Amino acid sequence: MPYNHELADRVRDYLSQREEYLIEEKKMFGGLAFMVNHKMCINVGDDQLMCRFDPELTEQLAEKPGYVPMIMKGKELPGYCYVDPIGYRTHTDFAFWLNLCLDYNAMAVVAKKKVKK
Repeated sequence: MPYNHELADRVRDYLSQREEYLIEEKKMFGGLAFMVNHKMCINVGDDQLMCRFDPELTEQLAEKPGYVPMIMKGKELPGYCYVDPIGYRTHTDFAFWLNLCLDYNAMAVVAKKKVKK
């Protein structure tokens, strides 16, 4: 699935203003992932953001416009969600979701690399 290049540019522009972070981009989850300090932070899909956040905030975030739980293998994945365009349309809402992901990034664990056999 191709990712939304305009949305990716918005994320890239926002993150480029943060000199304290090491930002890398990787194709992942059928979209473009923005790795912050070697950890998956936010992903851009066709028109959704995929956010990684503190799982303790799930109930509160589920009330926000555009929030869509991330379901994998029939179960909700704690600490991850999708955000539909209505949820990030304004600059304030867009900044909310990106800051949410950046705030959690410091606490997030780096994924273990799989060893090829």
